[in-house]
Amino acid sequence: MDERIDLVRRFNRTVTERVGVLHDHYLGRDRPVGEARLLWEIGEQGLDVRRLRERLGLDSGYVSRLLRSLEADGLVVVEPHPRDGRVRTVRLTGRGRAERSLIDDRSNELAGSLLEPLNSAQRARLVAAMAEVDRLLTAATVALDVVDPDHPDARYCLTSYFDEVRGLFETGFDPALSLLPDAGELRPERGLFLVARLHGEPVGCAGVKLPPGGPAEIKRMWVAPRARRLGLGRRFLAELEDRAARHGCDTLRLDTNRALGAAINLYRSFGFQEVAAFNDEPYAHHWFEKRIAAPPGDGPSIVSAVE
Repeated sequence: MDERIDLVRRFNRTVTERVGVLHDHYLGRDRPVGEARLLWEIGEQGLDVRRLRERLGLDSGYVSRLLRSLEADGLVVVEPHPRDGRVRTVRLTGRGRAERSLIDDRSNELAGSLLEPLNSAQRARLVAAMAEVDRLLTAATVALDVVDPDHPDARYCLTSYFDEVRGLFETGFDPALSLLPDAGELRPERGLFLVARLHGEPVGCAGVKLPPGGPAEIKRMWVAPRARRLGLGRRFLAELEDRAARHGCDTLRLDTNRALGAAINLYRSFGFQEVAAFNDEPYAHHWFEKRIAAPPGDGPSIVSAVE
């Protein structure tokens, strides 16, 4: 067995044993960890059931069974959304809020019991290691999907991107004045548009133009502030480079504004070289290019709208 896989499995066994998820009476309460976690995620304000499933990555049937059990205990109420009867929402009852508060207190006690036997240096190392593991596991949870630029998640990302750069660029930003006023140019067969989702929520986007016989060009790459430091920018670049190469492109280009220093550093570290201006984008100060090659055995391909 690969040593890395063995270490991951050993880590999983240690954690599940130490935090008590193997018991039906999690944290000393009369319920398993799945029900306890649902109470925590529902929170004080309640939540759409669909959002709850996406947040925890659970299938509809399993979530329904957990909610029925919590409902039978008088801890939650599941009901139609007041403005859309097709959407189910779940909220805590008074008993549910009390149970959630107790679980919160006992979770604090459990966390303290993990740290208490260690000396101060060991505690610092464990907490730092946990923070790093949390960051990396979160990064591994992010999914990249090809979507239509008019998809609601794509529109959310593009609007957020425009709002952010509008405040960063010296001249502000009006997409209508840019060389890509309409993200529809990023649809197959002329291109593609990726959206990154974390727990079902859009947290980033990136597109690539794929003109026939010409260089591919990356456009509209953005990562939400809460998803930064997860390596998403580099992951977008790698994915778009791979897709452009499989499409038969041998050159990948992009332009950027001088206000985006972190992005410029990323492009350079990813192998892009600064070149002379190849377009008249009014918001660009730097132009970059990278030679790319298709994987062995791959010829030109047409990007599918559904993947």
